[in-house]
Amino acid sequence: MKNYAVALLSMCISLFVSDLSAQSEPVDTTLFKSMEYRLVGPYRGGRSIAVAGHKDRVNEYYFGATGGGLWKTTDGGNTWDPVTDGQINSSSVGAVDVADSNPDIVYIGTGESQFRGNIMQGDGVYKSTDAGKTWKHAGLKNSQTVARIRVHPTNPDIVYAAVLGHPFGPNEDRGVYKTTDGGDTWKKILYKGPKAGAVDLIIDPSDHNTIYASTWAVYRTPWKMWGGGGASGLFKSTDGGENWEELSNRPGMPEAPIGKIGVTVSPVDSNRVWAIIEANNGGVFRSDDGGKTWEQTNSERKLRQRAFYYTRIYADPKDKEAVYVLNVNFWKSTDGGKKFDTEIKVPHGDNHDLWIDPSNPMRMAEANDGGGTISVNGGKTWTDENFPTAQLYHITATNDFPYFVAGAQQDNSTIAVPSEGWNFLTARTNTLKKSTPQYAVGGGESGYIAQDPKDLDIFYAGSYSGVLTRYNRRTGESRRIEPYPRYFMGEPAETLPERVHWTYPIVFSPVDSDRLYVTSQHVWTSNDRGQSWTKISPDLTYADPETMGESGGVITLDMSGPELYATVYALAPSHHDVNTIWAGSDDGLIHITRNHGESWENITPPDVPKHSRISIIDVSRHHAGTAYVAIKRYQMNDRAPYIYKTDDYGKTWKKIINGIPHGHYVHAIREDVKVPGLLYAGTEHGMYVSFNEGENWKSFQLNLPDVAIRDLVVNEKDIAIATHGRSMWILDDISPIREYKEDIAQKDLHLYTPYYAVRRVQDAVFQYYLGKESDNVTIEIMDSSGNTIRKFVYEEPTEEETSEEEASEEEKDKKEKDKDVPSNHVGLNTFTWDLRYPGATVFDKMILWSARPKRGPMVLPGEYQVKVTANGKSETREFEVKMDPRVQGVTLADLEKQFDLLLNLRDKFSEANEAVISIREYKQEKGDKIRKSILKKLNAIESELYQVKNESRQDPLNYPIKLNNKLASLSLIVDSAEARPTDGAYQVYEELSQELGKLMDQLNSLILSDKKGKRIKG
Repeated sequence: MKNYAVALLSMCISLFVSDLSAQSEPVDTTLFKSMEYRLVGPYRGGRSIAVAGHKDRVNEYYFGATGGGLWKTTDGGNTWDPVTDGQINSSSVGAVDVADSNPDIVYIGTGESQFRGNIMQGDGVYKSTDAGKTWKHAGLKNSQTVARIRVHPTNPDIVYAAVLGHPFGPNEDRGVYKTTDGGDTWKKILYKGPKAGAVDLIIDPSDHNTIYASTWAVYRTPWKMWGGGGASGLFKSTDGGENWEELSNRPGMPEAPIGKIGVTVSPVDSNRVWAIIEANNGGVFRSDDGGKTWEQTNSERKLRQRAFYYTRIYADPKDKEAVYVLNVNFWKSTDGGKKFDTEIKVPHGDNHDLWIDPSNPMRMAEANDGGGTISVNGGKTWTDENFPTAQLYHITATNDFPYFVAGAQQDNSTIAVPSEGWNFLTARTNTLKKSTPQYAVGGGESGYIAQDPKDLDIFYAGSYSGVLTRYNRRTGESRRIEPYPRYFMGEPAETLPERVHWTYPIVFSPVDSDRLYVTSQHVWTSNDRGQSWTKISPDLTYADPETMGESGGVITLDMSGPELYATVYALAPSHHDVNTIWAGSDDGLIHITRNHGESWENITPPDVPKHSRISIIDVSRHHAGTAYVAIKRYQMNDRAPYIYKTDDYGKTWKKIINGIPHGHYVHAIREDVKVPGLLYAGTEHGMYVSFNEGENWKSFQLNLPDVAIRDLVVNEKDIAIATHGRSMWILDDISPIREYKEDIAQKDLHLYTPYYAVRRVQDAVFQYYLGKESDNVTIEIMDSSGNTIRKFVYEEPTEEETSEEEASEEEKDKKEKDKDVPSNHVGLNTFTWDLRYPGATVFDKMILWSARPKRGPMVLPGEYQVKVTANGKSETREFEVKMDPRVQGVTLADLEKQFDLLLNLRDKFSEANEAVISIREYKQEKGDKIRKSILKKLNAIESELYQVKNESRQDPLNYPIKLNNKLASLSLIVDSAEARPTDGAYQVYEELSQELGKLMDQLNSLILSDKKGKRIKG
């Protein structure tokens, strides 16, 4: 039931790579050795701003995910794999280039230069010399944002990097850099001050000493993005970067102020240069004399809207008159940049980077807000973007069984994906990535999601501009129910009566399921599912006028929602008192009400400075006055982690970050729902766990790549996490975490308490720790009275079996599953039982149609025990097997009848097979001593019991099935669902039983005894 994630899990394994330079101590690898996060999707791409290929490798491409590392395809874009997991300390890859002279040499720059609100920072440049298999850091560690990487066409040790620098403050590392030794050392060759970084860069294909670069003065705060003016400009060097001349003040260029600039040079004619320029009279500009003079060829806003997010231009490698501009749409001009009337349709909007094969312009790779995509016909068709690089904000685990994980995906929609056990909703398909049921739940790309506690088909979801929907999963109806439905876009916060953040809280009271809450700068509540709303708070923010003005820059304003400030960003109603609510603002305040809004108290920790974003407030289920708060200040150029705890409703606070390194700032904090003081934290570089109320934290990456964890949910059994670049994952069965004690590592054997199992949906999973390798591991499944149902024993591999080195992973997995063998290694071991009794007796080379003879009847709902014996010790735990709660109209008595019939069918099938085995043994033993008349009759009986002509799997289509197959197939029919057997099943069972009885009578009358004087078994 979890196989839909196996293929992608196998390519995502990495070990504790949160920050190799300042790494916290990981959790004990022996205690949690076999635990793995499981990727559950969605399998749809997130934003990419970097893509590259090579002219000599027509099926090989790379794209950088802004939150998911570098991905590579070797089959022309049909499948993609992450290639930097475990080797780089940044999830954000914003620049990539493959050396023209050697396609095995690849450079990437980390960080994100398309300056939207959720940009992620990097740690410089990385280099691979084996086509992406291995990576090493190659300098510029403090750059944070590398906008472009350009490798010299003939010397791969010469590389240029356009460093935009720190997004959230002045930075001396900004500018254009050059290395001549493959990244060992770098020299800054163009610098225009700490406020203007380099944003675009290109080497003239015809003259490798000629370089064009643009600089952009830009910065961000939590409340605005501001770009343009200052030292923004376009520059040219003709001596490999030693000297530069400014082009942005040349004749024909637009008047100041100038903002972001994209630049390209024609490979056909070095004198032809294009620039797309953000300016009041900006647009596309062309020079035919290498930048000395310019003319504006196009001023259409479709090419320069939201300039901070786009502004990229590309020359065609073969056609001097062809040029491409990327914006919301993908445009092409064939008249030298005058008219862009050809739109190239790609799988996703918002276009950011383009690579064109210099020898074949029909072959393209393009990066957009859905990832990387490939075309081999000049953009007529493109490959799918169905890789798991989704950037999620907040998530919820639904109360369905099995549950869904629902989240809002940046640049897409909300989406709910199944945790397991929903394959019945999926028709057969040949594409794993699309084979799981998933659906949107209203809202949009940025919002919270809340499932209605009383009606599980109703979802409340948000999006920017204050959108709030009530979505009905049964009907697909979506209704807008904002408390204050005055839509806004492009307006500064100071003009809005209600300031609603890009991602604002939507939450039900855990105590009163009729109370729904949302926020602006106020807290709102509804008791009638959004039909009416009541404001129950004053403004709970600083509401500093300086933080509520315009955003965008001196040329182009941009107020889509992420910069809207002074709002209530976190909300947490109490689990104990219906009138207690905690609220946190995005500008640094925490408040509490104990009387449902009649009064509010400012309980902000005294050392929390203004402009700190209160990211998550998690109130304890176990202690009424306890709450945990995750705070982040990275947009104030402060990348330290901040977590606070209070046990007295905020009267006093304690900072609890010991073990979380600098740079791993915290997005989310959650307490375990069962174990007080067991905490989980999602940071910019992965997961952390604390077993002692936050006194100490340990890295809890397991197999996760380095990725930002924006939210996490702990439920009865699992942890679900939302990454901002690698979709959603689940850590199943967290008993070893909940039962963690240091002394377990000193034991020879420890058996963890199993979670309940559910028939046909959720197998029983047993996790046990071995302090040393054991040559004798036994797992016994017993009923409540101690009667053994199944027994599984570890066996040493025989010499005839395939060695570990020779067997593929798939073969080893299949071998383990087929043999049902417990593992015996030191550390945590996991064994899964399918809830079934032993199967029937079978014989070698038996071929049946529509039958599963090795599968016995499923145990009935009830209490069971598991006993593990190893290293001379035994431990026993109880667990429950439940019926699927979705099944209606079926009683335990019905299942008992089904079980009885299945047991009888198994035994009858075994009887038939044992008779075949006995006949064959008898014939082999007696050989020529058997009279021909007796042999003929034995063969006739055998051929009635089993179709002896079967040699291949589809032979039953030619040779009719016989009695044992009919018994096994009837068993499969009876076992097809939770139900009492049909009358027809009993009728056929009686008929087949009588046929078997007659054949057994014939057999035993034919041969009274074997050589030992025993009757033929029947």
